[in-house]
Amino acid sequence: MTDRTNRTALFRLLLIVGAGLAAAVVTGVTKVVLVVAAIILMIMLHELGHFLTAKWAGMKVTEYFLGFGPRLWSIRKGETEYGVKAIPVGGYVKIVGMSNIEPVDPADEPRTYRAKPYWRRLSVAVAGSTVHMLLAFLLLYVLFTVVGTVDYDRELPQIGTISRLEEGPSPAQRAGFRVGDRLLAYDGTPFVEWDGLRTHIRARPGQTIRFEVERDGVPRTITVTPVDLSQVEVEGGGPVVEGDRPYGFVGIGPRFPVEKAGPVEAVPKTVAGIGRGVVETVKALGRIFSPDGVSRYTEELTGERGRTEIDPDTPRFLSPVGFVRVADQAANQGWRAVLVLLVSINLFVGVFNMVPLLPLDGGHVAIATYEKLRSRPGRPYRVDVRKVLPVAYAVFLVLVFIGVTSIYLDIVRPAANPFE
Repeated sequence: MTDRTNRTALFRLLLIVGAGLAAAVVTGVTKVVLVVAAIILMIMLHELGHFLTAKWAGMKVTEYFLGFGPRLWSIRKGETEYGVKAIPVGGYVKIVGMSNIEPVDPADEPRTYRAKPYWRRLSVAVAGSTVHMLLAFLLLYVLFTVVGTVDYDRELPQIGTISRLEEGPSPAQRAGFRVGDRLLAYDGTPFVEWDGLRTHIRARPGQTIRFEVERDGVPRTITVTPVDLSQVEVEGGGPVVEGDRPYGFVGIGPRFPVEKAGPVEAVPKTVAGIGRGVVETVKALGRIFSPDGVSRYTEELTGERGRTEIDPDTPRFLSPVGFVRVADQAANQGWRAVLVLLVSINLFVGVFNMVPLLPLDGGHVAIATYEKLRSRPGRPYRVDVRKVLPVAYAVFLVLVFIGVTSIYLDIVRPAANPFE
């Protein structure tokens, strides 16, 4: 690519990015764009981990790209081409000689991935997931020390959330409740705990309830009429209604206290949080690919499982469409939700990427480890990758299937808002 062509391509890329940012400002979705940009940055840091460890090991790296598809812009520095492609749903680093079937110039053979010692290949293969774990640790540490975490075991006598119905404003919105209102009494009963209020509302769909609240130090009265939750849907999900009996719903939720940890105290707390996150991610993957999980997913795809029957706690993959929606929901909730989302993404990608199957990085770890175990002094063993290609193709097709069907579900049956 000539210098003139390269400058033209760079100008075109900057024009596209500038137009996108301008559109984000005009449409009021700047926060969402920033969250999505953070996710893209995490992708490139993953690839940077592979890139740096490969360079450190003396391997030949020929490409470092964000995205797939048509090339928008690139520049060559030394033996490596850096650039951006049109579809920013991932990234990649191209290292020569990743398998025994890849043709390589004999002059480059000593610098191939396959020619390096086991620990060098292992370091390159696990680098991406290691970066995700480090990012998760850093983000979770910031969450604990700077932003603070919510103690959901303690409900404060204040309104912390106000829901909206799919059909329009909720009774709470129409009545004029605001986040931060302090609850004093309802229908003459002094407010003591949220369970008592929930029971009172649940039993009175269509009946007026008189609330006494305090706002900015000033007492006021708010009158609201609960709707029957069995006849409406809450935006982003809501309480599960069992049976056909009426179920009163107003749309207010409690506020919970926020607690921050000290810089030293937060270290073991963060380590424990990462450990729990890894365990939960492994369990979630197990549920997704279990016979029951596959059956549930099939029912969602075919429509046999209605939207109201879908368990909001059932894990499922999100497409780029779903990621944008969840990013929007997180951005609207604030920094805490954004950090939780980014930590969750890093943990999931870090764990999932280590599944010991090609084309995932865990597949390269498995092959390198198997070769190490089978090798003898002076007789290195090399796996014939041709024999595992059918498995790699099958995994690739499963990933494509999940990607396509996730887009369909995120459009037709979007997942419940995880931050409500």
